[in-house]
Amino acid sequence: MGAGRWRRVRLPLPALRDTITARVWSPEQESDRLLVAHDGPDYRGLAEHAERANRYHLALLPVKTRDDWYSASPPYAQSLGLEILPRLRSRLGASRAVGAGVSLGALAMLHAQRCHPAGFAGLFLQSGSFFQPRHDRQESGFAHWSRIIRYVRRVLTAPRGPAVPTTLTCGDAEENLANNRDMAEALRKQGYPVTFAAVPGGHDWENWRHALDPHLTTLLKQVWTD
Repeated sequence: MGAGRWRRVRLPLPALRDTITARVWSPEQESDRLLVAHDGPDYRGLAEHAERANRYHLALLPVKTRDDWYSASPPYAQSLGLEILPRLRSRLGASRAVGAGVSLGALAMLHAQRCHPAGFAGLFLQSGSFFQPRHDRQESGFAHWSRIIRYVRRVLTAPRGPAVPTTLTCGDAEENLANNRDMAEALRKQGYPVTFAAVPGGHDWENWRHALDPHLTTLLKQVWTD
């Protein structure tokens, strides 16, 4: 493992009238590189990746009401883009961040990047919950189904977007595979430099962890070219 240290960083979220405490890993040497991840307590594979690479800060963000915050919620997008990222970048001496998320967390990361793009240098989206009625009718009982499908439709039909290098991965056994292919193609047409990878496995942490190498590693090399 690379030399570095963990700390806890308290992050007030005025737009949500709430506060979270992120776990942040920093390498021993100075770095202006930052990866911010949703579902922090569960995304343990990212911690191992950061420690091995020993080149960037990693902020693992917890979530209190996942279905509400990660379902294309404007207040959460504002919190991430205008409150969390600026505070972390200032605290760590970092430049723009790469955002990572899985499932609903991937949807929320894309939503925040498109609403408030200034703080983002790239996106790593795994098995995104990019629901569409033609692919995902089985999800229609989800509390925020209507909000998600409206948002996804806007993204898929947009003529352009605030493009950053983006990698999407999805398990080849997942129900989400078709909507992830559609999203990858839409972002590519909007100018995002997109890599899409269908990987063996399903909608679970084992699959997402195994996809970090080479797909996250390759994205970070693309974003951080020096």
